[in-house]
Amino acid sequence: MKTLIAVLLCTALCWDGLNAQCPEPATLKDVNGAKVCARMFEDSNIIYAESCGGDSLDAFPDDDIPTIPWRWNNRVSSLVVNRGCSLTVWGRYRKQGTKRKFSAGIQHRLKDVGQGLGILRDWDNDISGYWCVC
Repeated sequence: MKTLIAVLLCTALCWDGLNAQCPEPATLKDVNGAKVCARMFEDSNIIYAESCGGDSLDAFPDDDIPTIPWRWNNRVSSLVVNRGCSLTVWGRYRKQGTKRKFSAGIQHRLKDVGQGLGILRDWDNDISGYWCVC
């Protein structure tokens, strides 16, 4: 019986690890091995291990993008910021509207991040520009 419980526990933990999609911040690199400042994802999930899914958009060190590419406008739902970097985002084109600075780490669900006091909106699907610094 103890063996069965151990196998089931290991299977559950291993399966959870297989579903994990968010990369570790310190490992962010593009396909050519260049350092990525932040990676933004179109999907998130209430189950953190299933966040950071779908297509992704890389922000490189010193990227200053006041108008995010059309395909990505209001599509980002989770993000990862590399160690030693920060990502500042804006809710409107040309760095207008509410802004937020994300430090190094994983933000599994932007739906859990409010835009400020008195503002009932969250950051899920509400990024229109960004600036990434390392």
